[in-house]
Amino acid sequence: MNNLLKTTTEITTVFNTTLARAFKSPMLCDITKVHTGYGFTPRVIHCTEDETWGKAGGSRKAFMAKNLTFKGGESSLDTVLERKENEYWKIEISDFKIWSMGFVKFQGEWFTMQHVLENIRQLTIGEAPFLHE
Repeated sequence: MNNLLKTTTEITTVFNTTLARAFKSPMLCDITKVHTGYGFTPRVIHCTEDETWGKAGGSRKAFMAKNLTFKGGESSLDTVLERKENEYWKIEISDFKIWSMGFVKFQGEWFTMQHVLENIRQLTIGEAPFLHE
């Protein structure tokens, strides 16, 4: 029996920047400036084991701050499943150490919350440095 729940969300917006910057910023800039916490989701405070992040097959361990629903510390494993330059990212978030409503993993071209979009817009406009290649 397959207990796979599939949900699709699409958000579109216009970024006044180059295609390369709009493509790279969401994945290669500082995640702590993107996932700043929202509702029950705590903010990301840092990542480790991220030497391969940004490349297909690369991964990183994400750590989140303490809040009412999470004790703080390691929260998940992020993996790049596919990268098509200036086109799309396919990523997976798995190995949850944080409450995840029973989800085992998330996969998608880009999975995020609406308020994160403005953080990414600011990274692209400000030409924030990429932490990974």
